[in-house]
Amino acid sequence: MKMTPLLFAGAAAAGAIALAPAAMAEPAPGCYNPDGTPCTPSAGPQGAGAEVPGGPGAQASPDGHVSAQVPGGPWAEAGPGGGIACVPGGPCRTIQLPG
Repeated sequence: MKMTPLLFAGAAAAGAIALAPAAMAEPAPGCYNPDGTPCTPSAGPQGAGAEVPGGPGAQASPDGHVSAQVPGGPWAEAGPGGGIACVPGGPCRTIQLPG
C-alpha cells in the first residue's frame, strides 16, 4: 500500500479544517453615511475617489497623481515625479523619483 496518496489526503483534510473558520466568518461591514445611505466611491475616465463621511478620503487622477488625507491627521500626495507625506506638527518626507 502506498502512503503518498494518504499523506496528500490527510494534508488536504487538515487544510480544509484550518480554513473552515475563515470561510464561515461574516464579511466586513460596508461604509455608511450618518443617515444610513451607503458611501458611494466614484471612478471614471477623469479619475477615482472615495471618502468616509467626516473621515479619511483619497483620490486618483488619470495622469498618475494621487492623494489621501485623514482629517486633522496625516496626508500624502504623489505623482509620476515622486511624492510627499506629512504628519501634522511633525515631519514631512519627500521622495523625488529619478528622471
